[in-house]
Amino acid sequence: MADTTPQAAQAAIRRKVTLASAIGNFVEWFDSAAYAVMSATIAALFFPEYDKAAALLATWAIFAGGFIARPLGAAFFGRYGDRLGRNKMLALTILTMSGATFLIGILPTYASWGVAAPVLLFLLRCAQGFSTGGEYTGASAFIVEYAPEGRRARFAAAVPVTVGLASVAGSGVGFLITSTVTTEALQSWGWRIPFLLAAPLGLIGLYLRSKVEDTPVFRALEKHDEVAQAPLREAVRRSGRQIATLFGYSITNAVGYYLMSSYMISYMSEELGYTKSQAQLANVVSMLAYSVACLFAASASDRFGRRPMLIVACVGFILVPLPAFWLMGGSLAGAMVGTSLLAMLVAVIGTSNVPALVEMFPAKIRASGSAIGYTAAYVLFGGTAPFVATGLVSVTGSAIAPAFYLVAVAAVSTVVVLVSFKETRHLPLDRGVEAATPVPERG
Repeated sequence: MADTTPQAAQAAIRRKVTLASAIGNFVEWFDSAAYAVMSATIAALFFPEYDKAAALLATWAIFAGGFIARPLGAAFFGRYGDRLGRNKMLALTILTMSGATFLIGILPTYASWGVAAPVLLFLLRCAQGFSTGGEYTGASAFIVEYAPEGRRARFAAAVPVTVGLASVAGSGVGFLITSTVTTEALQSWGWRIPFLLAAPLGLIGLYLRSKVEDTPVFRALEKHDEVAQAPLREAVRRSGRQIATLFGYSITNAVGYYLMSSYMISYMSEELGYTKSQAQLANVVSMLAYSVACLFAASASDRFGRRPMLIVACVGFILVPLPAFWLMGGSLAGAMVGTSLLAMLVAVIGTSNVPALVEMFPAKIRASGSAIGYTAAYVLFGGTAPFVATGLVSVTGSAIAPAFYLVAVAAVSTVVVLVSFKETRHLPLDRGVEAATPVPERG
């Protein structure tokens, strides 16, 4: 499917697409960082009748509860994106996410509304999860379908990089707040600030996305009347193996990311004895390492392929977690090194996963198929990772118990990649657009 747009114009369009995808994805993932940064404070404000450990478990249970709505969001937004367009879907996801995050920022606590407060917190987390069910895979499809051949991972790196930068921003804001305000101020209004920032950021993202045309691949589907009428059913029927494969290796991406980001702040402060400010500083360092590593890992993915990079990441997650967790318990410098090692492995798997989850599926069922496999992994393993890790430490009494969990998950993913994943780097993105394939002339 040749593009006759002048080269300079194509470059300008791709810059707009990258910016629109990046800012929207930033808003989507800023909420997870904000929740993680303020998890201990939220535990005290919304579950004051529990002891410290139980309150933190309840807080992480609500965090995981937000993932309950992700399958519904994946089904809704995946179908929406395959039938009405990638861009329309992304506009709706950012409105839903920024609105729900802002409402958390103005939510009364248990002291004011009693049990209704944690119930509403849970429902707003569900609204966030519903939105996220379509955002990450939708943004991935949007940017990859605009990317030039041979550079898909480098362009798509904007998606995981903005995840990292959102975490840096959330942790940075948290570090600034917790290190400058009193405990009373933090519990009164300070914890709300990261959530309130979602409203203006969401409006900026919505504006940028409204200025970009839908992808060439989806426009071709519309032009040739190839838009799927039942994309979810067709994805399950035609691409069941790809969905299962995506799920099988994404579980390590999910657990690795949420242990590295959301869980690590409370883990370092509650289990390892660091101050909240030290824990947040270590988190900022590791997420910066992640963001930088994404750029190099994406370049390697375009050069060597998705499969070799996924194998490197999965095997790394078998070998590295135990030494990394051991380093975290020694000193603040060791904690920064340990968390950064995990962060760089997440970068390796994430930057190949973004283009791969797009390339694996035909164009007409791409949003639906990728959303099902990827979201299922994050619902069952990502959202529950902080809860499982907290429970493992509590039951075993070992501060490195979460490392064994990550190793076990990575072993499963390694087998899946070796047995089931087929290289996708050279697959055409317009598969499923029948008119895009020239018919040879007869005679």
